[in-house]
Amino acid sequence: MQSQVTRALSQASGFLSQNSLRCFSSTTFHKKDLVIEPTKTPKTLPQFDASLKFGHCPSDHLFEVDWNSKDGWGTPKISAYRNFEIDPLNSTLHYAIQCFEGLKAFHGVDGKVRLFRPERNMKRFKSSCSRIALPEFEESELLECLKEYVRVDRRWVPTVPDFSLYLRPTAISMTDALGVRQPESSKIYILGTPVGPYFPSGFKPIRLYAEKQFIRAFPGGYGQYKLGANYGPTIMVSREAEKKGFHQILWLTDNKITEIGASNIFFYLKNDDGELELVTAPIDGLSLPGVVRDSILTLAREMGEFKVSERYLNIEDFIRLSKEKRILEAFGAGTAMTIAPVELIHYDEVDYKIPVDPKHNAGELTRRLLQKVKDIQYGVNPHPWGVVIA
Repeated sequence: MQSQVTRALSQASGFLSQNSLRCFSSTTFHKKDLVIEPTKTPKTLPQFDASLKFGHCPSDHLFEVDWNSKDGWGTPKISAYRNFEIDPLNSTLHYAIQCFEGLKAFHGVDGKVRLFRPERNMKRFKSSCSRIALPEFEESELLECLKEYVRVDRRWVPTVPDFSLYLRPTAISMTDALGVRQPESSKIYILGTPVGPYFPSGFKPIRLYAEKQFIRAFPGGYGQYKLGANYGPTIMVSREAEKKGFHQILWLTDNKITEIGASNIFFYLKNDDGELELVTAPIDGLSLPGVVRDSILTLAREMGEFKVSERYLNIEDFIRLSKEKRILEAFGAGTAMTIAPVELIHYDEVDYKIPVDPKHNAGELTRRLLQKVKDIQYGVNPHPWGVVIA
């Protein structure tokens, strides 16, 4: 059965095709042409412990491939990590013609390095590129280049439990001219940075501030794509919430609960029919089609213990169910955090507490789903989603 993520991406691709963005050549770069130039000055590995800051320490190498409207794609290359030289007129700097992906490489219990469902990230990345008129490419070719990049920088994949190598495929315009128009040149690059737990405090429940004034996504917008323009405007709002003692924003659109921070959110509840139900927002343009989100939905349905739904929960519904003690658990889900339990949602000057087992810092279902995902990522449970690359 076609997943919600695949349907959403297919619909997006169809929409873009009908709106004249398929003006690029079907040519692509190829992994067989990949040039590898190993660095002559390998860096000293950082300490893989609590002192490691998320996204602060790039690995030895960088993957790059350039495109222009005259010649198409150039030769893909892996070489020493370096700075780019960007003209002040560069249209990415002025018009946010930029998108990215996020995935991780894991050192398994069997000593093998794995990616987690990377083909989903490639599909979503291509969809994001199309949305901002960047050139198309073959997803499978980029994935094979990414695998080789990880092999080259394998020593940067931490062997410490709960650590991983975060991978950031990125696409930017390289057109050096003002004017809101389709780029005539662009670049795809991939960097890697070792990371530990997303939250410095470790696996602990988080507190959310339900934002009433600002929204992250709107109908007909671009909330389902990983564009830089989706994230920059959230920083100010998140900073204000942090000042008030909250970890993340709970984003609402017309009072519909959509996401938390930059991640999807799930509620485990007892619905009005008396059924146990796991609920998350649908993928209809307001939320990102998360890879971890889709994985949780699949795993939860395989469990067969409760109803699993992709539907909106309004903030009023949440408040009513909370007062009736029918919100049993809640958690965020995303590549960076994997799964993070939620213990409180603040809305309209009122705190609504969500049950959390203090011994384990999470509810039972949250812990079970997190363990299922991690067992695949780290090779405890051999699974097609855990793609061995080295």
